[in-house]
Amino acid sequence: MLSAFISAFKTPDLRKKILFTLAMIAIYRLGATMPSPGVSFSNVKECINFAKQGDNGVFTLLNLFSGGALLQLSVFALGIMPYITASIILQLLTVVIPRLEQLRKEGQSGQAKITQYTRYLTLGLAVLQSSAFVALARSGQLFNNKCDQSQYPIVPQTAVPMWLTVSVLVLTMTAGTGVIMWLGEMITDRGVGNGMSVLIFTSIAARLPAEGWSVKEGKGWWIFSFIIALGIIAWSVWEGTESWRGAEG
Repeated sequence: MLSAFISAFKTPDLRKKILFTLAMIAIYRLGATMPSPGVSFSNVKECINFAKQGDNGVFTLLNLFSGGALLQLSVFALGIMPYITASIILQLLTVVIPRLEQLRKEGQSGQAKITQYTRYLTLGLAVLQSSAFVALARSGQLFNNKCDQSQYPIVPQTAVPMWLTVSVLVLTMTAGTGVIMWLGEMITDRGVGNGMSVLIFTSIAARLPAEGWSVKEGKGWWIFSFIIALGIIAWSVWEGTESWRGAEG
């Protein structure tokens, strides 16, 4: 695996694609850690610490796919979830709506139209989801009701009217979703692999150290070591399989 990576860097075209992909990933991670306007970063940290004391259910899973950005209400808090949801909806509607079925059969031009509809639907879903998450955060439900919003308000009251602060927050998170779509498409066109898949992997990989440490703190060294051993075994099997395929080829 390491030798293949080194060989790829020796090829000018592949090297440019890899470096471009890494640059897009860096921008994605920067947006995932950048707080949205109007959000108290210190209060968010306190609420996350309170939420860690119990099971936060589906929000923990969504936070994993957003690379930890959701519970921080960062610029890229929604991650790639609105785009994935929009893609699934369009695929299902293709079976129901004849116009979409016709576009799918038209080839590249029709697929470009469907992609355009997916973008519009993604932004619509982003507005709905960002509004919902902001409301959940302000009520404390995003943190499993373990964070007192009167003591640690996520969106503190300032001289700016609250409706304007919330509106800017929703618009920022929606715009962040649009930038994520652009990053994914740029990676697909000019980088390595499928852009959205790369961003999903980046989000999950970014949470692995923190989640692994949480397992160690909660379950102890034995369980933590067992999980690490399973990961090493899985990687060794994969490496052996790839080597065997290469020898056969």
